Amino acid sequence: MKEDINALDEIHKGSCMGIDAIDFVIDKVEDNNLKKELKKEYKEYQDIEKRIEKIYPKYNEGEPHSTNAMNKAMTWSGIEMKTMTDKSTSKITELLLQGVNMGIIEGRKILNKKHLNEEVHDIASKYVTMQEKNVENLKRYL
Repeated sequence: MKEDINALDEIHKGSCMGIDAIDFVIDKVEDNNLKKELKKEYKEYQDIEKRIEKIYPKYNEGEPHSTNAMNKAMTWSGIEMKTMTDKSTSKITELLLQGVNMGIIEGRKILNKKHLNEEVHDIASKYVTMQEKNVENLKRYL
């Protein structure tokens, strides 16, 4: 049960971070196709969040963990600093891919846990699959 709660919290945080990152870069993106891709990914992150929020009360009281204000500020400032001199599509994509890759690593660690409830494992699997697909889609913009 504790592994399930931790898994849901980590995936929820990862989805929140994906949403935050897209929020922070979307106005910098000039390539309309990349913008469309990011809007699609944004919705996918929201869908994962909603699934977690729907089942979370079965595992724990309260709300699933989200990114806190400090993490949001650090993400925003990191993106701002790294795009200060280079706002190219390639640079923005590179930054996004770094975050997505961290999400894949965390998701794979979660999937390697042997005692996850089936519905939690299913959400984790969908999260990782989505992230891996996003990597392939984003590579075109490097």
